[in-house]
Amino acid sequence: MKVLISVDMEGVTGVTHPDDTMPHGADYQMYRRFMTRDADAAIKGAFDAGATEVIVNDSHMTMRNLLLEDLDPRARVIKGFNKPMCMVQGIDDEVDALVCVGYHSCSGAEGGVLNHTLLGKEVQNLLFDGEPIGETRLNALAAGQFGVPVAFVAGDDTVCREARTVLGEDLPTYAVKDGIDMLTASCLHPQVTYEGIRTSVADALRGVADRRPHAFPGEHSFAFEWNSTTIAETCAYIPTVRRSGPRTSEFRTSNMTEAMQVIVAQLLLAMQVGNVDFYS
Repeated sequence: MKVLISVDMEGVTGVTHPDDTMPHGADYQMYRRFMTRDADAAIKGAFDAGATEVIVNDSHMTMRNLLLEDLDPRARVIKGFNKPMCMVQGIDDEVDALVCVGYHSCSGAEGGVLNHTLLGKEVQNLLFDGEPIGETRLNALAAGQFGVPVAFVAGDDTVCREARTVLGEDLPTYAVKDGIDMLTASCLHPQVTYEGIRTSVADALRGVADRRPHAFPGEHSFAFEWNSTTIAETCAYIPTVRRSGPRTSEFRTSNMTEAMQVIVAQLLLAMQVGNVDFYS
């Protein structure tokens, strides 16, 4: 069994503030250790369940957060930002299951700790066929194209509910904290979450044969609602993208690999345009 583990940071044990996830933050070094521990728990859980190969994709911001020396040496780790498949780099039709750790809820999710979608400042919403989706469903769609099911999601209680809503109420999840508002949560101790994630991942993977990929054949639309008219206009420079509203860029595709690449390209443009001090 080959397992891909995608590890974000906002949904990691104890994280409640943007500074916790940013290299300049006073407690970032501590929380990257917590991120590494949550990831290691998932790795060990995968091997407990009989995995023969585990790939870990560092999926947060610069994607250079995980401390390799503190991870189970049986796993391989993908680090670095320039990834055409972004948070699910490493996915292919040889992967048997996708495990999501440290995940957060969709932009605007009530009670979701650090809720956002892809970029916290520039992106207001990402729409799939007109419906707002978060990173959990986006990555499930990308995995689904290769016939890979999401086996497990860990993060705050809000993303766990979101994951079960879009991927099935029987989806195994584990909440490391309960959101009170966007910047506040009731958090479990790292030792508790380490054991909880490890055990839950192992149990989930033992039952992964019963899970189905989140795949939607045919052509679909993806649209970004940005916080700036300039970002929408700039993204429309990409040949497959059109401006469908003052602050909205949209494209259609039947291929999730292409979709991820166009999404990543727009994010890169948005970050560059978003560096200016004035928005048109």
